[in-house]
Parts: sequence; structure tokens; C-alpha cells
Amino acid sequence: MTEQIKVLMVDDDELIAKSTAEYFNMFDVKTAYVTGYEEAEAFLETNTVSLLLLDINLGERSGFELCRKIREHYDMPILFISARTSDDDVLIALNIGGDDYIKKPYTLNILLAKVKAILGRYEKAKESALQAYSAAGTAAVNEEKTAVQLAEDIMLDIATHKLKRGEEQIALKAMEYKLLKYLIDHAGRVVSKDELLKEVWDDEFVGEGTLAVHIRHLREKTEADPKDPKLIKTIWGVGYMIEELYE
Repeated sequence: MTEQIKVLMVDDDELIAKSTAEYFNMFDVKTAYVTGYEEAEAFLETNTVSLLLLDINLGERSGFELCRKIREHYDMPILFISARTSDDDVLIALNIGGDDYIKKPYTLNILLAKVKAILGRYEKAKESALQAYSAAGTAAVNEEKTAVQLAEDIMLDIATHKLKRGEEQIALKAMEYKLLKYLIDHAGRVVSKDELLKEVWDDEFVGEGTLAVHIRHLREKTEADPKDPKLIKTIWGVGYMIEELYE
């Protein structure tokens, strides 16, 4: 049975990891810690985590490497925490999917306040999205058009928020549906990354890494070849677009 953990700290310095986790737990932010790459992977497979605090140096492995791996499967906020202060490290961390970069040494009460703010906004955004989907789904049942044809063999059912390919039904997560629906509603124009983050998530703490993860997951579900997308096009340096809907 999986356990719900608010924060997982991944740091090869056990003293720092343990003291941070203990401090967070004192203030009812349920936190666990691990000290290695493989431990982190195993923990995420058996527990539900809302936010990750990630060091860059993990013994012989790298936090950068772990972040890339995590972003293939999870979309929780990732905050890098490191004694490395170069601009190159910060840029790499943010470009591979990190949502923030906190330099050591840090003050525990300030770190806790930042984590609480991010968790609050992230949970609020997900709740708002679910409420919006519920309302949209109810309204769609009463409309004549309850499906959108995306390609010759794939359709989005507005009423159930599922993709249909022949007899197969493909489930979409709440944020995946909202993102796809927003791109469909604005088909024919480029939608910037900033606009998507604002209109789909409405959360200033969600970064481009989270958006990229959702786009990749949508392509895996809608494209014959996700590496050569025909539906959701990347407009480099700007954002994404659906050029036109199948008719």
C-alpha cells in the first residue's frame, strides 16, 4: 500500500537530510528522506510524493540525472538544493525540469515557508482544474457536439474526458485533459508557454518542466510517433500549437 508523503528530500548528506525532514515533520508537513539515487527511485515507486527536494551531488550519481528520470514519469514540483552556485548549474537545473533552485546553506524556516507556499498553490491548482472539468463535463452532455476528432483514428470525448481510438479508450489525467482542451480551443494559433502556465495551471510556481512533461504524455497518447508529432506542434522558443483539427 502506498503512503502519501508531502515532501521527499534526496541528499547524500544524511545529517542535513534528516534534520530538514525532522523540522518539516514538526510543522505537520509529512517528510521523508533518502540519501541516494536508487533509494529515491525505489521510494517513488512505493509512495505518493507531492514535492521533491533534490541535491545535485548524490555520491557517484547526479541529481540532474535523477531529475531527468523522474520527469519521465512524475510531474510533482522539484526544487534543487545545492551548495553549487554557478549560473550554469542553475540553468541546467531549470532547463531539465526543476521548478526552483535553492542555494545552501539555507534557513529551515524560510525553506519550509517556500515549500508550504508551493504545495498550497499546486494543490489549489489541481482542485480548481478538477472542478472545472466536472462542470465542463456536465455541460457537455447537454450539447449536441460531445466529441472532437483529432485525427482519422483518434477522438477526444468531451463528456468523459477520454481519448478514443477505435474501441480502445485512453484515460487522460485531469491536467492533461485541460491542457489538450485549451490547445484545441485555440487551434490555428501558437499558444505561448507563459499563456499555458497561466491559463491551464494558474500557478506561478509551476515551471516549463512540468508543461513539457504533460506535452510529452499527451503526445504518447495521441501520436503514432511521439518523436515526430503531427497534432501538437512545438514552435521553438515560443510554445505549442494545434494547426487544425481533423474534419
